[in-house]
Amino acid sequence: MNHPAEYVVVGQLGAVYGVKGWIKVQSYTDDVEAIFDYHPWQIRLQGKVQDVTVDEWRRHNKGLIAKLAGVEDRDAAHMLTGADIVISTAQLPELPEDEFYWRDLIGMTVVNTDGYNMGVVDQLMATASNDVMVVKANSNDAFGRSERLIPFIQSQYIQAVDKENKRIVVDWPSDF
Repeated sequence: MNHPAEYVVVGQLGAVYGVKGWIKVQSYTDDVEAIFDYHPWQIRLQGKVQDVTVDEWRRHNKGLIAKLAGVEDRDAAHMLTGADIVISTAQLPELPEDEFYWRDLIGMTVVNTDGYNMGVVDQLMATASNDVMVVKANSNDAFGRSERLIPFIQSQYIQAVDKENKRIVVDWPSDF
């Protein structure tokens, strides 16, 4: 079994649907149905990871439901409620050179075009207009910042992403 850091959460099992073991599925993939393109699934519940096979799935209203192998009744499905659906990072598709998974950017050092070390990428968040990097500032930040929010717009603010050296160069003022 893979080390937990080698997993990516792609969804979660929700409430039970019916009495024959079906369960609701919340997908975190861009195309919600794409969650069923990953084989096998593993589910993580209470820190334990186990392989599962999806026997059937379908859309139901605005959501998804699935029937997992070996889950034959409502009680068995209820035991899986809240489990994370995880896949191995090796199952993720390769991206073009100029695209990145968010998980690849977390922990990278952010330096502006003046050479000022702005901190480390703590997380990314989606907004209506564009993605935003949350950069945790260094403890001795000259401008007293604890964090910075920098739009992740490659043509405008992001000058370079160096995966090998875990460094992002931004065109962003040090004092903002």
